Amino acid sequence: MGHTFDYFIVFAEMRTGSNFLETNINAYPGLTCHGEAFNPHFIGYPNKTDILGITQPMRDANPARLIEAVKLGTEGLGGFRFFHDHDPRVLDIALADPRCAKIVLTRNPVDSYVSWKIAQATGQWKLTNVKKRKDGMAVFDRDEFEAHLSALQAFQTNLLHALQVTGQTAFYVAYEDLQDVAVMNGLARFLGVDHQLEGLDDSLKKQNPQPLSEKVSNFDQMAEALARLDQFNLTRTPNFEPRRGAAVPGYVAAAHGPLLYLPIRSGPEDQVTGWLAALDAVRPEELQSKFTQKSLRQWMRNHPGHRSFTVLRHPVARAHAIFCKRILMTGPGHFAEIRKILRKSYGLHIPENGPDAAYGQEEHRKAFVAFLEFLKVNLAGQTMVRVDASWASQLQVLQGYAQFSMPDMILREDEVDVYLPALAQQLGYQDPPMPEAVQPDSPVQLSDIYDSGIEDLVSAIYQRDYIAFGFTPWTPPA
Repeated sequence: MGHTFDYFIVFAEMRTGSNFLETNINAYPGLTCHGEAFNPHFIGYPNKTDILGITQPMRDANPARLIEAVKLGTEGLGGFRFFHDHDPRVLDIALADPRCAKIVLTRNPVDSYVSWKIAQATGQWKLTNVKKRKDGMAVFDRDEFEAHLSALQAFQTNLLHALQVTGQTAFYVAYEDLQDVAVMNGLARFLGVDHQLEGLDDSLKKQNPQPLSEKVSNFDQMAEALARLDQFNLTRTPNFEPRRGAAVPGYVAAAHGPLLYLPIRSGPEDQVTGWLAALDAVRPEELQSKFTQKSLRQWMRNHPGHRSFTVLRHPVARAHAIFCKRILMTGPGHFAEIRKILRKSYGLHIPENGPDAAYGQEEHRKAFVAFLEFLKVNLAGQTMVRVDASWASQLQVLQGYAQFSMPDMILREDEVDVYLPALAQQLGYQDPPMPEAVQPDSPVQLSDIYDSGIEDLVSAIYQRDYIAFGFTPWTPPA
C-alpha cells in the first residue's frame, strides 16, 4: 500500500449510489469508509453514537478531532462520505490538504431527484432483498428540483475551484461507473491499494430500474420544465455545466409595467409584492417570477426603460423576523431541522411545539439572544448548519445579484412609502397606491424586548451591513 494519502473523502449526495460505493471501497483490504461522518443529524450512520471513540458532541465542538481519529485510528486508509449540507468546517480542513484523497461521485441530478422523491414516498432508502421492494411514483416539482440542482451546482463549482487553486485533482466516479469493477479497481489504485477485486459486492440492489417515464407521474410536465432549463440532456450529466452566476428565479416583475423587484429574504417581501400587484390591479400570484437568466434578459429587452429595485430591512428587525417566522413558530415555512439542532446544541430554550401560555416577553428575549449568538458563529463559518439566504448579510445578497445585474435603486424599508410611488410615477403610473403597512412579528413584537444589548449584538454580527448601508440603532416604526 502506498503512502500518498493520510485519509480520503467521498464527495457525494443523497441518492447518488454512495452507499454502494462505500460497500465496494470497504471490500478492499486496507480501506475503510466510516459513513456520513459529518452529517449534522447523526455521526456515521443513523444508529451510531461515535466513530473511533469520537462522539457526536465531541465532533460538533471540533471537527478536526474526528478527522485526526480517522487518519490515525483506522487500520490502513480511512475516510468518509461528505454531502453538500454536511459540516462546512470540514471543507476548510480537507480541501486545502493534498494528503486528503478526493473522490467525487456524481449522478444525473434528474435521476437523483426522482430517486429521492420515490424514497420519500415509500420510506425505503436501501434495498438488500428485492422481494421487499416497495413501489412508488415521484411527483416532479419544478421549484423544488431547481433548488436541488442549484445547491448541487454551487457545491460542485466550489469543489472544482478549490482543487484548481491548490493544484490538486480528484478521482471522478459517475453513478453508472459503480457497476464497473475495472473502475473500482482503478479507484483502489488511486488510493494506493494494489489488491484488485474479481467482482463487486451485490448485497445492495438498484431500487428503481425502470425508465424515468415510468417513475414520474407527471413526466410530460417534467420534460417541459427541464427543457426550459437548457442545461443538460436527460440521459447523462456527469458534471453540472454550464455554471450559473446569480440565481434569478426569485426576481419579481410587475404584471404589465417595466418594474423589477429583487427581493432580499426576510425583508418586507409580502408588502412590496402586494404593492407591485396593486399597481396593475392584479393578485400577487399574477406577477411575473420564476425567471431564468435567459427569460429575464428577454423581459429586459421587451421592457426598454425598465427600472429595478430592492428593499433593505434594518438588521435587528430582519433578525427578529427570521427568528419568529423560521425558528420560533412551527408550521409552514419554518426550518424544522435547524430548529431541532438549535434547541439541542445551541441553548435555544423554546417550546417544542411552538410558543405556549408560559412563553412570555422575558422568555422571548432570552431565546432571541440565543438565536443571535448562533447567527454570530454561523455567519463566521463555525457551525455545522448552513448559512441560509434568510439570514445571509444583505451586502452578500446584493453582491450575488451583481453577478447578473445591479438594482437601479436600493431603498430602506422606512422609505418605501415615499420612494415606491415616486418610482411608479416616473414609469407613467398616474396615481400609484401606497404600500400597505407590514404586519408586526408575533407572538412578541420587537419593540417589547429591544434594548442596547440586542443592538450591540446585531451590529457586531452584521457589521458589514451597518457600514455599507449606514444603519443607525433600530427605532420602532412610527
